[in-house]
Amino acid sequence: MSKGSDLRRRAGQVMPAGVYGHVSTRLLPDAYPQFMSRAEGAYVWDVDGNRYLDFMCAYGPNLLGYREPSVEAAVAAQLAIGDVMTGPSGIMVELCETLVAMIGHADWAMLCKNGTDATTLAMTVSRAHTGKRKILVAEGSYHGAAPWCTPFPAGVLPEDRAHIIKYIWNDTPSLEAAVREAGDDLAGIIASPIKHDAFVDQMLPDPAYARRARQICDQTGAMLIVDDVRAGFRLARDCSWSLVDVKPDLSAWGKCFANGQPISALLGSDKCREGAASVFATGSFWFGAAAMAAALATLRIVRESDYLEHSIALGEQLRAGLGDAAARHGFAIRQTGPVQMPQILFEGDADFRIGFGWAERMVKRGFYLHPWHNMFLCAAMTPADIDATIAAADAAFGELRRDMADLRPHAALLEILG
Repeated sequence: MSKGSDLRRRAGQVMPAGVYGHVSTRLLPDAYPQFMSRAEGAYVWDVDGNRYLDFMCAYGPNLLGYREPSVEAAVAAQLAIGDVMTGPSGIMVELCETLVAMIGHADWAMLCKNGTDATTLAMTVSRAHTGKRKILVAEGSYHGAAPWCTPFPAGVLPEDRAHIIKYIWNDTPSLEAAVREAGDDLAGIIASPIKHDAFVDQMLPDPAYARRARQICDQTGAMLIVDDVRAGFRLARDCSWSLVDVKPDLSAWGKCFANGQPISALLGSDKCREGAASVFATGSFWFGAAAMAAALATLRIVRESDYLEHSIALGEQLRAGLGDAAARHGFAIRQTGPVQMPQILFEGDADFRIGFGWAERMVKRGFYLHPWHNMFLCAAMTPADIDATIAAADAAFGELRRDMADLRPHAALLEILG
């Protein structure tokens, strides 16, 4: 038995359903490794020693490359003198100053640990500031795993979502209808900066929709929240909606701004400073200094390097090469969203059997792509890595074409999709 298989067996005995949450491979092809042993640059190795060019980037936190030397040095230096202490390190003030200086709408920052912390805090601050209850959330959007927003609501009570109103992202009439439903009890509108929902094509924001959301909040006194946890610093060096010239009142950040160290943030404008100050929000590990040091080192690279332009160039190279390779073998693929956050789906593949078949053939060749979730490029990837990916994809498309009659839908995924 391989190390990976043995760990899966043991995990099933001591964890509910084995490994849980977003890193579970239960909804992926059988060839996908569950347990990793190490990571370096753009690559990960599973516990059986297989190496993969990692297009998931730890589901987003890897921005610059795993174990980027200057970030690792900052973490090591801070750990040598103190991490979680009875009070925060002074580095906390420096990090908040840095974030406020970098993000156009921000006048203050609150640091936490996970994206769910930041989005939930944004919702709480909105209610504290306005004294109102209703929060508008786009149908199918992902804002974390708290009861108010988890996509798998086992154990969630109706009361947990009693004041959540759904609308269709990027659809101004739908947003306006939800505002009417909220009446005079509207506390906030939360929006992903791009549509990066699972199982569907990604979509860029219509500037008119984003501007209307801003106008509604200005008219009603509600808070406009941009959930930049996934896309933050992937699309811009400012809040992602700076690309459509719209400033939110609050923005939630996480994933990559410390290049893999555990930290997230809520940034806000002076408009809601008093509401934020009235909220009690804390966690035993929220004030750990090592992750803050990593964030400062990462943000310095964000400001001073061409990491973003490099990732976009690689994404354009990948998108063109995959499109050509797919067409050569008679496949129509949809590549949507920003090129540095690729989403790849197959036409005529409602049950994802083709996408699963192709992704499984890619992972067997050492390229970790995802059949239904958006992916990420990191600054440690090179044009040679992308060329190798395209060559492997060409071979995988060819093998997939030969094996089409043998493809079967993934039972667990069909159960989720209904």
